[in-house]
Amino acid sequence: MPPTPQTSTPPLVLRPADERFHTQLDWLDSWHSFSFGHHYDPGWMGFGPLRVINDDTIAAGRGFGMHPHRDMEIITVMVKGELTHADSIGHCEVLRAGEVQRMSAGTGIVHSEINKSNQPCRLLQIWIEPEQIGIEPVYDQQPIAIGSEWTTLIHPDAPRDAMATASATRMWRARPKLEGPLQLPTTADNALWIQVIDGALELQCDNGMIYPLKRGDGLGIVDAATGGHTLVGVNGTADALLLALNRNPEGKVQTSGGR
Repeated sequence: MPPTPQTSTPPLVLRPADERFHTQLDWLDSWHSFSFGHHYDPGWMGFGPLRVINDDTIAAGRGFGMHPHRDMEIITVMVKGELTHADSIGHCEVLRAGEVQRMSAGTGIVHSEINKSNQPCRLLQIWIEPEQIGIEPVYDQQPIAIGSEWTTLIHPDAPRDAMATASATRMWRARPKLEGPLQLPTTADNALWIQVIDGALELQCDNGMIYPLKRGDGLGIVDAATGGHTLVGVNGTADALLLALNRNPEGKVQTSGGR
């Protein structure tokens, strides 16, 4: 097991893969990093504005029927297979592995997510609280090629080859080479969350601590201003998301859970 931080700098929030909430149905295998649906723990309500990370595997020919959302940024990272999306604002699109989908639910959007292929699909769906509520719903989707360095998926300024968002959250993805280092951003305004999609990595902290991470593990860094921390690929299948999340006006991120 990874070491348990007590007084480390920066403070860390560790969410091991096998301690997540789990929904198992005949068509759905879903792992929830935070409280979701009937899974409720007041100690795991989110990390700052990050409210949901669901790692879903959906059986062929099955999926989620029409259901509503409002006032939430919903980001889907397609990992394997394909998923057909249809919504109340006129979109009917197939989301394929390597693509990213962003919805600003705003005043309200109703959509379905169905795996119409003959193979299971896997995706990560992430919900983030927006800075403004009651905005007009927005939909976007695009393929984004991922390399061994951080590739921007989501950014409020929508740089080239990335998508905008109605929150200040930024999101990157990388597949580091074996022993390839990925420096984490240093900023006084953000907390960071790492979510391991696949493979194995290590977080090497500036205080000498090393935290091994595997598929499904999540780790939050409460204060990104300290800097000097590096994520390193441990095997050839390492694949990770990184989110930079707004801190609250007092300069703190609301952390739920932790070890």
